Amino acid sequence: MRAAYACHPHQSKGRRYPEPAAPTRSEFQRDRDRIVHSTAFRRLVYKTQVFLNHEGDLFRTRLTHSLEVAQLGRSIARSLGLDEDLVETVALAHDLGHTPFGHAGQDVLDDCMKDFGGFEHNLQSLRVVDQLEQRYPAFDGLNLTFESREGILKHCSRRNAQALEALEPGGVAARFLNGTQPSLEAQLCNLADEVAYNAHDVDDGVRSGLVTLEQLEAVPLVQRYLREALAEYPQLSAKRLLAETIRRMLSAQVYDIIDASRALLQEAAPPDADAARAGPPLLRFSADMRAASTELKRFLFANLYRHRQVAETRMKAEAVLRDLFRIYFEDPAQLPEEFASADDIPRAVADYIAGMTDRYALREHQRLTGQQLFPA
Repeated sequence: MRAAYACHPHQSKGRRYPEPAAPTRSEFQRDRDRIVHSTAFRRLVYKTQVFLNHEGDLFRTRLTHSLEVAQLGRSIARSLGLDEDLVETVALAHDLGHTPFGHAGQDVLDDCMKDFGGFEHNLQSLRVVDQLEQRYPAFDGLNLTFESREGILKHCSRRNAQALEALEPGGVAARFLNGTQPSLEAQLCNLADEVAYNAHDVDDGVRSGLVTLEQLEAVPLVQRYLREALAEYPQLSAKRLLAETIRRMLSAQVYDIIDASRALLQEAAPPDADAARAGPPLLRFSADMRAASTELKRFLFANLYRHRQVAETRMKAEAVLRDLFRIYFEDPAQLPEEFASADDIPRAVADYIAGMTDRYALREHQRLTGQQLFPA
């Protein structure tokens, strides 16, 4: 049952292009279905999380990450009386604008576009659902509800927020200018994203051999649940021990968010979704869990994301995308016609590259340069 402070689909702020209601689905269910059927969503299966697609079949991709965020988000939303369908919609769409090769791709495109407005992957996700998907005869994009678009735009620079606000006064970028919050469903997705990241990067890091359970024992959030699992099941194999530790760690973070947020919501008692937007953030970890999560992040940055092997891969990935941007920018005829004929060639190049999967970017790079920087 939805709480008063939840977003209610029949009270949605609407779509940019009015459409008749669907007979069997709520507005947020309809948004979710449009995302699942989009081209950009399918591409996520071949976009990197930490490890490149060729490095192993069991590592997370942007698609599996998005599914994990959606699962965590729905579980928490159910306990807090939020709209589960909206949470799922935002979770499934939040990475649609991510480049190939993870954050390396984001940084390269932002640098390549520094004289042309820059590149932000959250803004690109909004651009995907507002403009770049081409499925409907009457409009570009997916024509999602305001609430879904609001949640997708997780971060936005002030400069880009001002540009969006000029095009859509009082729209999804207004909160970055007036200091208000997104919906509680969007706030929840931000937390679920963090929980999923930490857990699956621990899993993938150990599976890859780049970090060990022994190293992770120095991290309090992992140590506690590792020791609990060993105390209850002293004969566990390393594989099962890792899985059980992560399961307990995930559960603890989910319950912590529910308890801490429920207390805030009861105290603030916002009468509706707009009142929740007008106040301070109302979904959060407890102070202790926030500190523990931050410490785990520091460990992952130092020992996984900056690991020599990951850094070497990142350098090659950056070279691939820099080469692609330069070639397309200097010779737009190498682009597909719909991009080559655009008025804004730098932005069209960024759109095209951002939409690539890892393996397509590598194939294009090899075709255009004759180089093969990664194993086939």
